[in-house]
Amino acid sequence: MDLCSPIVVASCGLTGSVDNLHKLEQAGAGAVVLKSVFEEEIIHDIKRNTHVFAPVNNYGASYEYVAQHLSDDAMARHFELIKEAKSSLSIPIIGSINCYSHENWITYATQFQEAGCDALELDMAIMPYDTNLSSDDVERTFGDIIQSLRKFVTIPISIKVSPYFTDLSKFMQQLSWMGIQGITIFNKSVQIDVDLENETLRHAEDFSTPGDFYNTLRWTTILTNKVRCDISSTTGVYTANDVVKLLLAGATTVQVASCLYNKGIDHLKELNHGVEQWMQQKGYTEIDQFRGKLALKSNEKASMLMRTKYMNYFGEIK
Repeated sequence: MDLCSPIVVASCGLTGSVDNLHKLEQAGAGAVVLKSVFEEEIIHDIKRNTHVFAPVNNYGASYEYVAQHLSDDAMARHFELIKEAKSSLSIPIIGSINCYSHENWITYATQFQEAGCDALELDMAIMPYDTNLSSDDVERTFGDIIQSLRKFVTIPISIKVSPYFTDLSKFMQQLSWMGIQGITIFNKSVQIDVDLENETLRHAEDFSTPGDFYNTLRWTTILTNKVRCDISSTTGVYTANDVVKLLLAGATTVQVASCLYNKGIDHLKELNHGVEQWMQQKGYTEIDQFRGKLALKSNEKASMLMRTKYMNYFGEIK
């Protein structure tokens, strides 16, 4: 896709309405990833509405028909957003889905494609929380979903992943060999805190922080020339310098969200202006002139580089 800016607005509440999408485009977003559709939300709507009309057991054999109707109705709201956005915006519209059952990944993905999305981002927040779930099980699930989707979806597919893999580098490389067009690093898993007064668990701060940026930068630098697809880097991006650093590390696009909540949608203008200003100072006229300049070469060992940086800092070895 041709983008007017490498800065993409990540999936979040800001991308859930046409009015906001217009504001994001006018502020300089290169593309937008729509607010995610969560399978659990659809299932919740089905259960809530069936109980509103009548108890589930009153439907008998017709429950599946009723549930499908309610599911279609809930998804229709998302399709309407896509259609309105496509008819009134000039920037690419990327659908985002987050599922847990194999069949609904395929169902939602094909429906989003039919509704007009230019691409799909699969927010695959599959975490090995259970002791009976191995790393092999998690990786197999990723592979099965991707291979299935490629049979039904023709628009570009990007996989949004967490950093929590036993062998992150190798697995990202294997994912890129499966025919996907992009990998988004990283999604932000829910943070848990403790309410000491009530002695209960609660959500911690949801927004990313500038300190989260460095893990994203590290892995962008390592993975850029190791994978066979584009990388979209996100989490902890707050300034134009952050964007430039990720582009130098090899990111094709840089996604932002938290900084827009903290500084407003017009912060996109500052980010784009900052990138342009840096390019002018350095004599660059195109991003491709410096994109990936600092990425590890395909035959370069990341372990050696990181060990050297570690010793430079902690061992004061020059």
